[in-house]
Amino acid sequence: MKKEYCGLFGIYGHPEAARMAYFGLYALQHRGQESAGIVTWDGQKIREQKGMGLVADVFNEEHLGHQLKGQIAMGHLRYSTTGASLIRNSQPFLVRFKGMSIAVAHNGNLVNTYELRKELEEQGSIFQTTMDSEIIVHLISRYMNGYSFEEALSKAMSRIKGAYSLLILANDKLIAVRDPNGFRPLSIGRVGDSYVFASETCAFDLLEAEYLRCINPGEMVTIDRGSLISTSIAEIQAPSSCIFELIYFARPDSIVFGQEVYQARKRMGMVLARESSIEADFIMPFPDSGMYAGVGYAHESGLPFEMAMIRNHYVGRTFIQPTQDMRDFGVRVKLNPARSMIKNRNILIVEDSIVRGTTIKTRVKKLRELGAREIHMRVSCPPIRYPCYYGIDFSSKGELIAANHSVEAIARYIGLDSLHYLSIEGLLSALNNRQDFCLACFNGQYPVPPGPNCNKLCFEW
Repeated sequence: MKKEYCGLFGIYGHPEAARMAYFGLYALQHRGQESAGIVTWDGQKIREQKGMGLVADVFNEEHLGHQLKGQIAMGHLRYSTTGASLIRNSQPFLVRFKGMSIAVAHNGNLVNTYELRKELEEQGSIFQTTMDSEIIVHLISRYMNGYSFEEALSKAMSRIKGAYSLLILANDKLIAVRDPNGFRPLSIGRVGDSYVFASETCAFDLLEAEYLRCINPGEMVTIDRGSLISTSIAEIQAPSSCIFELIYFARPDSIVFGQEVYQARKRMGMVLARESSIEADFIMPFPDSGMYAGVGYAHESGLPFEMAMIRNHYVGRTFIQPTQDMRDFGVRVKLNPARSMIKNRNILIVEDSIVRGTTIKTRVKKLRELGAREIHMRVSCPPIRYPCYYGIDFSSKGELIAANHSVEAIARYIGLDSLHYLSIEGLLSALNNRQDFCLACFNGQYPVPPGPNCNKLCFEW
């Protein structure tokens, strides 16, 4: 089973490094709700604290004020990538090798995990987890004879294929790496004299850090003794940033891949209105996913924008819960309609995506029960017809409703009077650097060939 998403945060040279990492992870909590971990370097050894659950549940004042000492810290939020939802699979993943302590935090999925793991096990490697992230550590160790750590890391990266943004703490060095296609986001900033790394810039905002730039595809950035060293470790491939970051995952107040997420989603809604206008009493999003595209649709169409669905803010995002049962539970408790807004109304729902269709079907059924006259839906991304092998939580074609049904059939299944998806061309017109995105989930054109074993594990706990 392959799932996603994860969040990374790192900081170098700050007297309250662990506390800063805590707040950085707190800002990135939407990227992973299964486990959280922070490691620090105190000048002599790496200290760690990891646990299952949310950031606020895993760490306390004893951890942040006393146990996690040091001026370098690195944190990780996990939502299962490759491997089971277990504490042994939480990150950062920490090992000790030849007098060096190495911690790795990984966001992404490798597509040659099975082959590499089989090769390494045949050569005597013993694995502690089912994560593809552990493969990176074993590969680094193979190249450390006669090479510096950075050289060994570069050689290890040449062996892996797929999507990865990495933070690595190697004793007193903090290193950030991004794959040559740039699938996963990773940015660098500064707060005072300290460098910071984060999956999204919303973490910088909370800490009042200055956003400097994205880590480039194929770039390794090393912070050593306060100095920043940038190295190219791989030839840059065709830029293939994950477009789902801008459609769904990233917080709207973040800058991702050099683009403001809020404005990108608003423009998607505006283009959607131009592609498929319809008469309705008002536009209604399902909070929070369709909110910003809904704003854009209302701006372009002139239709009123109403928050007729009320969100319970103490329930997590249904899409990134680890099991289907938990997703179904989230649907039941997450949203509740404002009843007076629904009866005898023609409603236009703006949504950012339809993956399986089960969640939306439940919500539309509720609107019908409350007396809605017509229910139309406009979706601010194209139909998702192909599985993602780089980390999104739809890794098999069978679970994608658009892979197996026409738009008309999907509308009937959900219970809609009409349904329209944003075209691929319309989506790209709403973005800067339109040629720089992975569209494989829409068109099946994979930037990195997934191979026959990309969904296989050598074993599962």
